[in-house]
Amino acid sequence: MTTAPVAEHRLPLAGRHIALGVTGSIAAFKAADLASKLRQAGATVEVVMTPAATQFVTPLTFQSLTGRDVVVDMFSAREAEAHIEVARRADALVIAPATADCLANLATGQTPDMVTLTALATRAPVLVAPAMDNQMWEHPATQANVATLRGRGVTLVGPNPGRLATGRVGAGRLAEVPEVLGALRTVLGKLHGDLAGRRVVVSAGGTQEPLDPVRYVGNRSTGKMGFAIAEAARDRGAEVTIVAGPVALETPFGIARVDVGTVAQMLAALETATAGSDALVMSAAPADFRPNDPAEHKLKKAPGEDSMHVHLAKNPDILASLPGGGVRVGFAAETQNLAANAVAKLASKRLDFIVGNDVTAAGSGFGTDTNQVTIFHAGGRIEELPLMTKYEVAHAIWDRVAERLRARE
Repeated sequence: MTTAPVAEHRLPLAGRHIALGVTGSIAAFKAADLASKLRQAGATVEVVMTPAATQFVTPLTFQSLTGRDVVVDMFSAREAEAHIEVARRADALVIAPATADCLANLATGQTPDMVTLTALATRAPVLVAPAMDNQMWEHPATQANVATLRGRGVTLVGPNPGRLATGRVGAGRLAEVPEVLGALRTVLGKLHGDLAGRRVVVSAGGTQEPLDPVRYVGNRSTGKMGFAIAEAARDRGAEVTIVAGPVALETPFGIARVDVGTVAQMLAALETATAGSDALVMSAAPADFRPNDPAEHKLKKAPGEDSMHVHLAKNPDILASLPGGGVRVGFAAETQNLAANAVAKLASKRLDFIVGNDVTAAGSGFGTDTNQVTIFHAGGRIEELPLMTKYEVAHAIWDRVAERLRARE
């Protein structure tokens, strides 16, 4: 057994140079939070604004948050040809919020302000987060501009439905900051990630086997580990499908999600999702047994009845049943005899390696944001990893999957 080195603390935006364009929308105040979150993620942030945007948020706000000068007027900037220099430095340009006017100018190549000047000059990927009244968003001219931009490879995130500044309800709200960050990580991952071009499948969460229309047999899995694995794969450029049991987690941007309830449903969904996939990480916790004869109606307590007997039938073993899938990774969540139980599953489930963890250990149980795992390889190698965030554990898993994929080629 070896103690594996601590995985590099991965911040997908660390070291990236992000140009943030802000246009004249009431949603411009949210761009301040976006700038702050980008910097917290390790990115260098350079803000360009339209004159209209300064009526909602001052340049000083962004200068304070980013530590860099904000460019509004090309002719008063300290740097000659500021629009060209900002465009050249950028690893990505994010325009949030983008007004209907901004979309029109981007689509037609008009450059009346620093934001559109920078967009026209950059060779970096462009991500646009629109925000406007729903009637403006739905107008055929706006939709035509959106189609033009998408055709040129521009990524759009949002707008989201909800209550608008006018008091109306409809599509037009600026995408939330986590969604914009997820979209940016997706775009950069596809350009630079070591899993770019790969198709991977992740399962997450527990299952619920019905006892009656109200009750079920299940477990305490929250799906956090599986969703972290899916996000890490997306950030490395993979096309990701997550098959999720009943969990209270939002779908990360750029990830295809299939929701299931029972083991039978999860198996069927995975059979479809893994057809031609490069890798499968089975981090879900499907129930081993199901009620043999679920009641059609809610079971009631009978007078004088002190107990109830439930007959359970064995569920199919999903991993043992699934053909293919590419590099196959399993999970063993145990409370005792971790090594013996994990190794026993390697051959029976045809795994390349299995990730074992003691769910009774501090920081490694269900619902935590951290995990401490041991990786058992089919060749006999055993690696102990220290306590890490689940996102870091996810990258440790994908490091080993990527290594296997390269070896097979």
